[in-house]
Amino acid sequence: MKALLNPEFSFSSISQFHTNKLRNSTHSPNQTSLRFPSKYRIGRGACLVVKAALDSAIMDQLGLSESDIRNPSVSTSYRSSKLPKPNQTLLDAQARVCTGPTQTRPLSEEQAFKVFDTILRSAKGELKDEYKISRAQLGAFFAAMTIRANAFPEATQWSEGEKLAINTFWPLLVRVLPPDIIFIADPEGSIMGLGNSIGPQYVGNCATEMRLVGALREVLAGGHLGYEEVQGQRMNRETDRELKAYCLAFDDELVADVRSLTHYGEPYDGNTRYFRSTLFVAAVRSCYGESCLLHGVEWMPPKEGITEEQMLKFMGANTSLSPLHAKDLLEDEEVGFAYVSQREACTSLYSLIGVREHIKKRPPVATAEKVQRFVKARGKEAMVAGFYHEGYEEPLLMLMKRRGVHSGLVVKGEEGALSMTTRLRSASISKGFPVNYCSGFRSLSMASAFEVDGVSRQNFNLEVNAMDYGFEPTNTPRTDRSVSKNIELGLAALRGEKGPAYDRIILNAGIVDHLLGCDGAEDISAALDRAREAIDSGKALKRLLNYIKISHKLS
Repeated sequence: MKALLNPEFSFSSISQFHTNKLRNSTHSPNQTSLRFPSKYRIGRGACLVVKAALDSAIMDQLGLSESDIRNPSVSTSYRSSKLPKPNQTLLDAQARVCTGPTQTRPLSEEQAFKVFDTILRSAKGELKDEYKISRAQLGAFFAAMTIRANAFPEATQWSEGEKLAINTFWPLLVRVLPPDIIFIADPEGSIMGLGNSIGPQYVGNCATEMRLVGALREVLAGGHLGYEEVQGQRMNRETDRELKAYCLAFDDELVADVRSLTHYGEPYDGNTRYFRSTLFVAAVRSCYGESCLLHGVEWMPPKEGITEEQMLKFMGANTSLSPLHAKDLLEDEEVGFAYVSQREACTSLYSLIGVREHIKKRPPVATAEKVQRFVKARGKEAMVAGFYHEGYEEPLLMLMKRRGVHSGLVVKGEEGALSMTTRLRSASISKGFPVNYCSGFRSLSMASAFEVDGVSRQNFNLEVNAMDYGFEPTNTPRTDRSVSKNIELGLAALRGEKGPAYDRIILNAGIVDHLLGCDGAEDISAALDRAREAIDSGKALKRLLNYIKISHKLS
């Protein structure tokens, strides 16, 4: 039951500063540069350019391996080379079986035999390096198989092929697997067919593990945990009490002296297809006193998409700021927004990234971490979080209310992120809420959500149609994991270049201001005009460049 990994990210990059405009050119796999107008000089010497190409002599001098610097303009390249890779055969199987009661896809006989043969060979020590299966992978896979057998509907329980593979391999596996994995695979000694006593008698190796084993027995049987019992990862969708317990690890007592603060909760694993706008929206909203606190990580499975930390790092910002540094940036009249990395704010939680990659599916903490509150505000506070799967909107809003913020908003943006779109709604509607669906609450007084009752809090839900507010329908810009492309789109928009990215930044700033009940945003048209002015005046771009410059003074 030991923790598998405690990774430290080892990516290194070289920043140089030059003076020209943002270069509008295609990017080779070997070199990428971003150039800013000379009027916004930052850093030592001239202006900012981030180079992704290092010659072999510099690499040797700095002690870098090729994998450490390979094309940092692509989101997947930010994965730390120090993280042991999961076994791909088992990872593919986890993608099928480590999911919910209706979405699980049982393995065929051929697939099941290949998976269990791989597990056996790894347990016997026949697989090395990245082919060796970690305990995290084994635990996730067998936990999924156990919950399926105990609690899933017939259609997603074990297939005949899986049953045959288990009957063939389990007598061999039970001789070589460690006791904790055998316990997870057959906690009561009743589902694998051999009636082994290891699972029923397993209690762990210490008092802490005894408590964890007890909680796991309940989860593996298909049950849920109480508030005091939340430990570890699981496959069933979490309850409100479990989510609340996860959130306790995130609270901080720092208070920024700002009149209004919005906490942004983007999915930590990023965007893989579409333009991610929140960093640029934060720069816009900060221009008129709506301070914004973003948080996340540099790289996160399972999507391994574009994150705010990747963009900030690529542009040369300091991404190793503490929550105290973030407080300073929020209070700085030349900035007004900040980003906090989970690596700096909650090291123990960040150390689980390697485990999260090996368990394949998002753990419950992936929901709870979106409503973190690293810095509080003396004035009004709001939270905004993205979601994709129906059923998560209410738990997220519940967590926001329990945080005591004045207003809360969940958005089904593209890819489950926060970015609402101006594209036309698809004729073929998928299950669940449509993109641009919003649900939330706002307090009608300065009292926090802890103090108000149901009459004083206004709840709402709606689908935002951008055309209702004068936006022309446009397809969402594709980025396809390109960090540099996402930055180019955002910076071009902040320079006033009209187009889909510009429209999305305006839409997401103005609509959020209105829905959260921000001062001066009672009228949607006025809110959108205010966001346009922040861009067209150059103020938003200047705020972003100020952030990059000032972030280095705080280290």
